[in-house]
Amino acid sequence: MRYYAIGDIHGQLEQLRAAHARIEADRQACGDDTALTIHLGDLVDRGPDSRGVIEYLLNGIENGAPWIVVKGNHDQIFEDALNLDQTPPFSFSAWTGPNMGGSETAGSYGVRFGAFSMGDRPRRKLAAAVPPDHLAFIQGLPAYHKTPEVIFVHAGIRPGLPLSEQIEHDLLWIRGEFLNDTRDHGKLIVHGHTPVDEATHYGNRVNLDTGAGFGSPLTAAVIEGRKVWVLDEDGRRALEPR
Repeated sequence: MRYYAIGDIHGQLEQLRAAHARIEADRQACGDDTALTIHLGDLVDRGPDSRGVIEYLLNGIENGAPWIVVKGNHDQIFEDALNLDQTPPFSFSAWTGPNMGGSETAGSYGVRFGAFSMGDRPRRKLAAAVPPDHLAFIQGLPAYHKTPEVIFVHAGIRPGLPLSEQIEHDLLWIRGEFLNDTRDHGKLIVHGHTPVDEATHYGNRVNLDTGAGFGSPLTAAVIEGRKVWVLDEDGRRALEPR
């Protein structure tokens, strides 16, 4: 079967629309508009329009688009920021600091904070500004999507563990133990989370996070079995294993 995948979005709504346009062109070329598109998470933070990204995906799915969205670590952080009863307490000041991109997410909902916001008041202000269906959408995102040949996941998997024994924290956050493991995982792992200069096929995994959160392009790809192509403006470009 054919699947499409889109890397980490990070609030880049216009790039997301453009990625979907490239996918739609490939669908038309294939004469089939039913293939699933899997979004690899990190919908929010750093980019200018996290609210718009969530709204776009939520509306598309509600209107029957064949889209699946898996949860990224930044989506989990956003969910945690809105959970006023979380224990242990969420570090709101770290999320809205200069590195994580939470201030940009809050700004897309019309909420502005100082450089390092602390205490419950800014969190309550943000929670009041986020529509309930946006929060429910984030809360309901699965940690992965499995097909007969591929696992689509945000960060990766814990090597050597069956999928049924994986924990969500690894699926959303893992790096070194997964990235440095060269063994075959049974299925091809298509993931994001760790930015690379260009989409890369490592044989046992494919990384599609090309740094949209830092101003670089957002990658869309098509997967057929274990064959992968990046979708450029001119169509498919084969992504050969390294």
